[in-house]
Amino acid sequence: MSHAADRYDAGAERFRAPAAAAASPTSLDGAEVTERLTAIRQSRGRRTRRTVDLTAAQHRGLDIWQREAADRLGLARVTGQEVLSALIDQLLNDRQLSAQILRAIQARR
Repeated sequence: MSHAADRYDAGAERFRAPAAAAASPTSLDGAEVTERLTAIRQSRGRRTRRTVDLTAAQHRGLDIWQREAADRLGLARVTGQEVLSALIDQLLNDRQLSAQILRAIQARR
């Protein structure tokens, strides 16, 4: 399937979801809660795009780091996507790193 077709299917799915939600009962019985939780779990397989604004120096530094990482790993290239995904996985699973990031954010504000 082409990239354009994927985007079309994703857009169509977004329009179908509100209609399905409107058709469901409004009471919060156990069945409805289970249905919503199941829908959340199913959507976790989908990728969500995030955009990051970098300074020129950050962008240049990341490019250099990616080229050096590719050399060390014996690869043609390491993508920014791979780097950011690995960093996020580490952030979510490492309490020390999480605390370090919180301190860095607090210091910047």
